[in-house]
Amino acid sequence: MRCVALLLALLATFTTAMAQAQTWVQIEAHPDLSVAESRAAAYASVFTDVQGFQAASGWYLIVLGPYEPAAAAGRLADLRRNNMVPADSFISDGRVHRTAYWPRDGVQPLAPDVAIEETAIPDTGPDPLPETVVEPLPDVVPEPRVVDETPQQARASEGDLTRDDRMALQTALQWFGFYASGIDGAFGPGTRNSMADWQIANGYEPTGILTTIQRATLVANFQADQAEFGFQTIAEPEAGIEITLPMALLQFDHYEPPFVHFAEKDGSGLRVILISQPGDQATLFGLYDILQTLAVIPPDGARERGDRSFTINGTSATVQSYAYAESGKGQVKGYIAVWNPADAARMERILPTMQASFRGFGDTALDPGLVPMDGGTRSGLLAGLEVRKPKFSRSGFFVDPAGLVMTTAEAVAACGRITIDRDTDATVTLTDAAGVAVLTPVTPLAPRAYARLAASPRIGSNIAVSGYSFEDTLPAPVLTQGSLEDLAGLKGETGVARISAPVLAGDAGGPVLDAAGAVIGMLLPAEDGARQLPDGVAFAATDLARVASAAGVSLGSAPAEASPDAQSRAAQGMTVLVSCWE
Repeated sequence: MRCVALLLALLATFTTAMAQAQTWVQIEAHPDLSVAESRAAAYASVFTDVQGFQAASGWYLIVLGPYEPAAAAGRLADLRRNNMVPADSFISDGRVHRTAYWPRDGVQPLAPDVAIEETAIPDTGPDPLPETVVEPLPDVVPEPRVVDETPQQARASEGDLTRDDRMALQTALQWFGFYASGIDGAFGPGTRNSMADWQIANGYEPTGILTTIQRATLVANFQADQAEFGFQTIAEPEAGIEITLPMALLQFDHYEPPFVHFAEKDGSGLRVILISQPGDQATLFGLYDILQTLAVIPPDGARERGDRSFTINGTSATVQSYAYAESGKGQVKGYIAVWNPADAARMERILPTMQASFRGFGDTALDPGLVPMDGGTRSGLLAGLEVRKPKFSRSGFFVDPAGLVMTTAEAVAACGRITIDRDTDATVTLTDAAGVAVLTPVTPLAPRAYARLAASPRIGSNIAVSGYSFEDTLPAPVLTQGSLEDLAGLKGETGVARISAPVLAGDAGGPVLDAAGAVIGMLLPAEDGARQLPDGVAFAATDLARVASAAGVSLGSAPAEASPDAQSRAAQGMTVLVSCWE
């Protein structure tokens, strides 16, 4: 972004031309007069310079002022900084003002060059003065405002602009979202169209040629925004990052490799975290996965990952965030911005500045000892940041080639969101009275293995339960060895088997496997009842073929032959982590 000094110079160039004009800070507009009067009265209880005008469009405007043009930008910046006016308030030259409706008594400030002449009364000595009839003064009609330039005059006055002046105007148009091309100082069709769009948005005739007053108004509003946000170009030599940040809303907090933390200032609700670490594409991809586990990056929102960079948009009812990172020259650098969704309009003006100004420089990165995403890296990366965690996690297993998952119904009850293996969202296809649920992944999966039923399980045989015993702490399932004690419940119930194995809560929903890797049943959660069963006693649902059939899946039988690694290979290929989120 061009230096603010250019804009100050441009504003100074226009101030002389506007010296005869008055400017206002427009804070609200309403189509209904009674609403506008009510809002004007509310503002008048706080400010002494509230005025109301009906605009040429018929709407009723609420403004503060008038002010000298040079003072208006500072006034608007102060009001915004203290949250005393709406964030979209702007500076207006008043050309669209028509009939005044506020104050209600019609008393308006006199025009600067209107004076009331006093009639001299001759000194007649001590004699009493004759009674004087005071005629009421006629209504004071403010003189017409300064007539703005015609398009021909405006184009002629453009000839006095320097290239820097023109680039500053393009920058201001870009800031307010009207211009998306390069800042080159050339007023081509793109710039002209953006000028016309700005004129329409501000109630002017869309000529595509800004007059001297319009140029000054545009720059003054831009200057007010710069003052409000306090943009500064921050160069972090330790991280090798340069970026323009709104330092009126942020303050440096601390280094925590690979992060540089900027905390919110004065309750602004904005946080920025710079990312800097050595690494290659594998590091970049690992970072992409890890960042999505952070509480500050909600799971909803667009994601895009390329070969050398990625962007993550996170959105929820309570937090919004944007993350960007890129790899090059053996380094990965980027940033994360986190804000309150209520500040979305403000961030639409801030985020493009950050995006356009970000660059990595030099050969340095934080934490030179950091290596691509192994366990130690993950632990260091997440230090100081709250990781987004599910309410709890259980186990499950694939039952068909498309990735349908069978798990315990307890694992998916009252969940706002369900995921398979941390990243894939899933929906509940059905739940069964036996305590079994079937999940369908939102995007089809291609499992390495899926369940095959054991043909004739034998009581007393060795079995294993495959599950995430420690929920999401470990990256892979654990095999817990045990034995098949009975093919019925304690009271002879069918459709359930009793096993002996030291299982944990996280194992519930996992498959119970024989030595060949065939599925005997699905581990049920421990019962919460008055009876306390001995340690190691657990139960598994065995009527899985019927549940699968209800979900449209046919479970086949597995061969009885067992290879030395059949059980382990089947467990690793079919067992999944099922997580329940708020």
